[in-house]
Amino acid sequence: MWVCLRTISTFLTLGAVSVFAVPRDIENELAESDYTAVCKTIQSAVSNSTGVYYFLHPLYIKGNSHWASSSSQNSACVVEPGNRNDISTILKIIANTSTPFGVRSGGHATNPGFSSTPGVQIALFKFSEVTYHPAPAVADGSVGTVDIGAGLVWDSVYAALEPHGVNVVGGRVTGVGVGGFTLGGGYSWLSNQYGLTIDTVTAFELVLPNGTLTTATETKNPDLFFGLKGGFNNFGIVTKFTLLAFPQGQVWGGLQTFTASNLDKVNKATADFVANVTDPKAGIITTYNFLLGQPGVSLLMFYDGPTPPAGLFDRFTSIPHFTSDVSTRSFLSLVGVSPSDATYGFRFGFFISYDVEPFLPSMTKRSKGGAYPHDDFLAPLNLYYAWVGEEHDEWYQEALEESTRSIREQAIAEGQDIGGSKQIKYGNYASATEDLTSQVSFLMHCIMSDIQLPWIAYMALIWKD
Repeated sequence: MWVCLRTISTFLTLGAVSVFAVPRDIENELAESDYTAVCKTIQSAVSNSTGVYYFLHPLYIKGNSHWASSSSQNSACVVEPGNRNDISTILKIIANTSTPFGVRSGGHATNPGFSSTPGVQIALFKFSEVTYHPAPAVADGSVGTVDIGAGLVWDSVYAALEPHGVNVVGGRVTGVGVGGFTLGGGYSWLSNQYGLTIDTVTAFELVLPNGTLTTATETKNPDLFFGLKGGFNNFGIVTKFTLLAFPQGQVWGGLQTFTASNLDKVNKATADFVANVTDPKAGIITTYNFLLGQPGVSLLMFYDGPTPPAGLFDRFTSIPHFTSDVSTRSFLSLVGVSPSDATYGFRFGFFISYDVEPFLPSMTKRSKGGAYPHDDFLAPLNLYYAWVGEEHDEWYQEALEESTRSIREQAIAEGQDIGGSKQIKYGNYASATEDLTSQVSFLMHCIMSDIQLPWIAYMALIWKD
């Protein structure tokens, strides 16, 4: 059974992504290629630390699985590299044989062909390092750095850092991969205080499409460093991120759900929160759901401290709720209250969700530039639809796009300023049909030219997990 999940973004800035179309005659040649033979070639060329797995092997299934089944494909094989040198070898073989490929980090993709392929699927599970390098506190509040493997999900990162009393700017719900999240920008519970995840990256360790092993920082390969901050994986396979670390104690928050009868009250409370709360430690995500024919609202509340200031969240906690899981807890515990993989294997019909994710304008003061311009932005609004049956794809995609247009038109009618750079979309929330090009796209092409991307760059390079 085909299960579809699509997301679309609006009122967001855009990660500049260079997407290349594969000519139809090349696609036809690829369709006739024997990708399994390429898998065998890879298997004979790599070290013993790298595994190559085929249909029905547990690691084959794991490497091809995604949060949304609409993003999953059966590849010819799953290759699980054990080191960077083997990734270099793999990419050279893929380039020489013109084989399509995908790269999987956390597998939190929704769009078809995003981190999946009928060719060689590269799974980064073995890149699972979490190493904290402590240092005295500096002006930006950081207390050292953390090396993080690209094959991890944020839950594992938070668990490893918890004993050290530090944290990084990462995902807000469980199951989100480090790789795609970071390369796309990265909105976090900590972003009001420290910026997006890309604002806290100090180094990328990666393998370029031509097999070259390199590192990108502000001073080494600075153009590449710029491009990787919001340019996704168009420039190679990132194996390790170095992020700033910040002190982290207990937090307050959790999930509350409300029936449709309290929708207006939650609406007003959300608008009031956005208009009046300026505490950078506070955050919410208000989600409007339609499931099994029933509307409802869920609310994630967060405060970076064991107890929020008196009255800060009363606008929400005073509303009669259906369920509540709000308490003082660890950061890891709070991230786990709303599993992002709850819809994986969705089999029960139609589901719709609109996420309202307000952030403070002061967050832009933390911006350090990058391919995703976020010096001027509006609050993220994430729309996603899920449905059963591939035959319904076109209808639901049109409905999703129409909903986005209606929201934009209503905002304009109410006098909201959504022009200029504020129209640029956030790539991590964008659907496959959206045009992710921007005023920095020319620079993206220049960077790609500088690193001499071979034919491999024209394949499945959009890595969204």
